[in-house]
Amino acid sequence: MSPFAVKAIQLLLSLSLLIVLHELGHFIPAKLFKTRVEKFYLFFDVKFSLFKKKIGETVYGIGWLPLGGYVKISGMIDESMDKEQMAQPPQPWEFRSKPTWQRLIIMLGGVTVNIIVGFVIYMSLLYFNGSSITTNEDIPQGFAVTEQFEEYGFRNGDHILKVNGEPFEDVMKINKYMFLRDVSSVEVKHADGTIETISVPDDAGTKMFQNDTHFPFLPRTSTVIDTVLADHPAGKAGFLKNDKIIAVNGTNIKYYDEFQKLLSKNDENIIVVERNNGQDTLRVKPNEKGLIGINVSRKEVISQVGQTKVEYTLGESIVGGFGYGYNTLKDYASQFKYVFTKKGATKVGGFGAIGNLFPEAWDWVRFWETTALISIILAFMNILPIPALDGGHVMFLLYEMISGRKPNDKFMEYAQMVGFFILIALVLFANGNDIYRWLFE
Repeated sequence: MSPFAVKAIQLLLSLSLLIVLHELGHFIPAKLFKTRVEKFYLFFDVKFSLFKKKIGETVYGIGWLPLGGYVKISGMIDESMDKEQMAQPPQPWEFRSKPTWQRLIIMLGGVTVNIIVGFVIYMSLLYFNGSSITTNEDIPQGFAVTEQFEEYGFRNGDHILKVNGEPFEDVMKINKYMFLRDVSSVEVKHADGTIETISVPDDAGTKMFQNDTHFPFLPRTSTVIDTVLADHPAGKAGFLKNDKIIAVNGTNIKYYDEFQKLLSKNDENIIVVERNNGQDTLRVKPNEKGLIGINVSRKEVISQVGQTKVEYTLGESIVGGFGYGYNTLKDYASQFKYVFTKKGATKVGGFGAIGNLFPEAWDWVRFWETTALISIILAFMNILPIPALDGGHVMFLLYEMISGRKPNDKFMEYAQMVGFFILIALVLFANGNDIYRWLFE
């Protein structure tokens, strides 16, 4: 089975599960408060359904348009825009006849379930599988750092000891912390053995985003070439995949970051490589962009890093899973601020971007990790105060509770329509970005 098909199946299975659970979050409290639920649908049934069956007063079905799901609750202005029902006198089983606090619980149910599902999956994964972390012992040669972080005082070969004064065990997470967390200081051990506490500017994460630098810290790696671009100077000069660079312009080197630093961007470079148990000397001058066209794969670098297994008791997995879920939600909310920039808007993704979160080969642990992440993302997105989303309904209910006045039905109808068009525009924009990246990047 192709990698695309594997990802597509995982995406469909994950979203189907999460949508059903989300809608159950609305359905169950509605039933508890004796509110009639007319429909319970996975996916949207525009014009027709793939399957439907009426049980009691509720029609359960599967639609053909996989953009979400819904429950149709009597006496509620929602996706159905059922104006005829709303024109009738309120009935005791309708949503609009229930106390505000009950309506609020019904509307918060879906988001609440998504949060709980994400947290429970993380807890279960820790309990049954433990976690793998990268310690300083797993990367004995330390990190290679980008120029931006060299300016702050970091050096190639650094080991991370503490962040904001607290011991830092999983050192590969330093990139995420720098990008999304409030990091003010980092204690490092330099390659020469000295220990230094480095102050980190408040705008470090913003600069990472602006420079497309999501991994300013990568384990130092050897100089074995992973990729040679045939149409670039390196390809024309005779470089080959698996060549090991041992000297640049007369200086012997051991690490790829040393090669990057010594390579002249403007003049011809004399590079010695090991190849087939021998050595070869090659000459190469970068192109007008300062590139020669060789690369050591970041993915390959990370995959070769050693890891330390950590096991959890039941209590530790509950605490650890809760903390992991909370930080996942917090990190996602933190990066959301970048969406409102010109550059950030181009990074927004749709189903293609979500599908790429899944592995190319079936892996149940990775599947559940990704499902937990998507569940938390769905919770966050659904609680945004946009009409037609749960957060929009919650916003109007809170207004009603505070002011003691209920927005009139006509206003709610218009708000629902505006919210619906906003959502359609966002879906089209996000998936349009996916298509653009697929075609041109």
